[in-house]
Amino acid sequence: MRLNCPAHLSEQAQGVLSQEHGVSALSVITGASSQPAGDLIFADIPRESANQVISALRELGVDQEGTIVINDAQTWISREAFQAEKEAPGKGTDAVVWASVIERAYAESALTWTFISFMIFATALASIAIVTDSIILVIAAMVLGPEFVAVASLGLALVRRRPNLFRQAARTLAIGFGTSIAVVALLAGIARLIGLIDLAEVSNLRPGTSFIYTPNVWSFVVALIAGAVGVLALTSTQSGGLIGVFISVTTIPASGDAALSLVFGRWSELAGSLTQLVINIGGMALAGWMTLALQQQVWKRVSARRGVFARPRPDHQ
Repeated sequence: MRLNCPAHLSEQAQGVLSQEHGVSALSVITGASSQPAGDLIFADIPRESANQVISALRELGVDQEGTIVINDAQTWISREAFQAEKEAPGKGTDAVVWASVIERAYAESALTWTFISFMIFATALASIAIVTDSIILVIAAMVLGPEFVAVASLGLALVRRRPNLFRQAARTLAIGFGTSIAVVALLAGIARLIGLIDLAEVSNLRPGTSFIYTPNVWSFVVALIAGAVGVLALTSTQSGGLIGVFISVTTIPASGDAALSLVFGRWSELAGSLTQLVINIGGMALAGWMTLALQQQVWKRVSARRGVFARPRPDHQ
C-alpha cells in the first residue's frame, strides 16, 4: 500500500498503520510528496487486513486530500510478512478487497469506444459462426465479448449500494448490445444484398449452433453457475476461471443470431435469441449478487474475529 499523504494527516495515517497488527513493514519518506504536499508512506499488509485499513484511512480523509494506491505483491519474502499472513483471519486467496473490486467494476463497465468495438466485433464473429454453423467461432465470439464485468457490476452495485454503478452498467449493457445488434444487422443486410449470405444458409438446420435460439432451464442454470464463478474469479486472486465463464454464457452468440434474424425476418428465432440473452444476463446478475452478498457476510464475520490474531508489536515498530 502506498499513500501520498498531506502533511497534516501524515501522523494520523501513520498511527492507523502502526496500530494495525497485519502491517509487517512501514516506511515513511517525509516531504517526498509534492502533490499533495506531504509524506510518502509505504506499508506491507495481508489482503485479509486491507479493507479495515482502507476504511480507517478514508475516515481520516486521506482519499479526499491525498492518494491510496493498492498493489498486489507477486513475490513477498519476509518472515514478518509470513507471520502476519499466517495469523490474519481467513486466507489471502479468498479475501475480497472491495476498493479494488469496485474500481475495476467502474472502469470495465464504462461505455467506451473500446467496449462498443469489442461488442461489435464479437457479435459479427458470432453471426458468421451461425451462418457457417461453426461451434469454434461461437466460442471465439464468447471469449471476445467484453460484457461480463458490466453484468457482474449490477450485482456488485446492489450489494455495495452503489446506484451510480448500477446505472452505468445497465446503460453500458443496453447501449452495447443494442448498438452491436444494429451494426451487425446492417452488415448482414449488405451481405445479403451482394449475395454473400442467402436465406437458405440461415434457414438450414444448424445442429452446432441451434442452442443459441432455443433457451431452456439449463440456460438459466449455466448462467447462474457462470455468474457465481465469474464473481469469485474477479474478487479473488484466482482469475483463471474467467475464461470458462466467457465460454459458457450465450450472450454474444444470442446477439449475433438476433442481428441475422432481424435481416432475414425469422421472428420466432429472434424471440428465442432475445429470450436467451435476457436469461443469461439475468441469471449471471442474480448469481453475482448472491455470491457477493455471501462474501460480504463471510468477511464481516472474519473481520469480527480480527482481535483473535492481535499480537504485541515490537517497540521499534
